[in-house]
Amino acid sequence: MKLKTDGSNWNDEFGVFSGIYDGYWKKVLWFTRLYLTDSYEQEEVVQEAFIRLWEMRDEIDHHRSIDGLLFIITRNLIFDRRRRSLNESALKDALKQMAEIEYDMEEQIDADNLREYVEKLVELLPERQRESFILSRYKHLSVKDIASRMSISERGVERNIYLALKFLRKHLPMFILFMECAGRHSDVG
Repeated sequence: MKLKTDGSNWNDEFGVFSGIYDGYWKKVLWFTRLYLTDSYEQEEVVQEAFIRLWEMRDEIDHHRSIDGLLFIITRNLIFDRRRRSLNESALKDALKQMAEIEYDMEEQIDADNLREYVEKLVELLPERQRESFILSRYKHLSVKDIASRMSISERGVERNIYLALKFLRKHLPMFILFMECAGRHSDVG
């Protein structure tokens, strides 16, 4: 079937094109179903294939079959969609992984900063409170073992740990507030 008429009358060209569309749209649709499962996407490819065929009407060799050209156009459209879909999927996965890594890094940085701050606060404690706290929280010794090691009463160890925790609780909210403010400022900039 020939797409271009002998005259340059648009109505004649459109009439020929309508005939080609009527004769081939079902075949093109069935062809798209071999590669695409979404019916909306199948119909989009069919429409796009015929639009491309219409746009190429002046370049078509009138002695050759239209069906071969139409199926090449359709195949290329399907492959382009698949390639684009794979690229979009890979991009989404990569962005998701980057966001997770960034979030993990931020959490790690926050945890490291908090750990450093707590260590600095512990250094500010009086010697007996600091030693009691370190043996209790970092070395995981019991109150009895700490008392024996430091040669003080268990009650003295409990008091040292209580005062150390009270000092840390007093100063940690300022650090948390500082980190939240720093986080907001870094998001803005």
